[in-house]
Amino acid sequence: MNKKVLGKKIAFYVILVVVWQAIASSGIWPNTIFPSTAEVFEDLVYSAADGSLFFGIGTSLWRLIVGLSIAIVGGMTLGIFMARIKTVNQTIGSLVLGLQSIPSVAWVPLALLWFGFTDAGIIFVTVIGALFAVTINTYTGVKNIDPNYIDAARNMGAKGSQLITSILIPAAFPYMISGFKQGWAFAWRGVIGAELLFSFLGLGFLLNAGRQLGDVSQVISIMLVIMAIGILIDGFVFKKIESKVMFRWGLG
Repeated sequence: MNKKVLGKKIAFYVILVVVWQAIASSGIWPNTIFPSTAEVFEDLVYSAADGSLFFGIGTSLWRLIVGLSIAIVGGMTLGIFMARIKTVNQTIGSLVLGLQSIPSVAWVPLALLWFGFTDAGIIFVTVIGALFAVTINTYTGVKNIDPNYIDAARNMGAKGSQLITSILIPAAFPYMISGFKQGWAFAWRGVIGAELLFSFLGLGFLLNAGRQLGDVSQVISIMLVIMAIGILIDGFVFKKIESKVMFRWGLG
């Protein structure tokens, strides 16, 4: 990252913390409603010291990784079938577009009925949250492949799974990366939203515990952790992969 850009970002967050502390110190709202930065930091240190923070992070990330992996494999498979088989697109394709409009948290009641208060229910919500974004981007990527490339590959003997792995996936990969990036964001929201309602371990559970205890500092501290994880995963995983893919395909 450019040092000048990094400096601007650091300065922005420093100003944000100073303004936050100034508002908290002004006494406009009691600390039970608007805690100071020191109180939030103290809560973070306390939850880190007793291990609950790290256990919550580990649990949520495990659910995210499992759910997102299933969504990526399933979304790629479904997207390729939709793009290559007209009947699948005309039937399942319309259903996918409809299901995408349903927020992942709306699947929680169904997950509770099907799986109960288990990891499987939370992972189900996570998969549903990411699946359709990956599917639609994969479909778009495959549909935008120049038909001449596919015909040339077939003339050279490529067919079936070889055509998919050697031609379709590599050619559509820039679109797929966008789908993975959208999918992970939806999956992360799905994990936290499900944990909130399931009240079953993870960061969402800690968030809900803070609400039940009336501990605003804990609620804000966990929200900051969720946001920080989102920024780190996006910046150090998906943006780097996206940049490499775009450079490789001459799009960056």
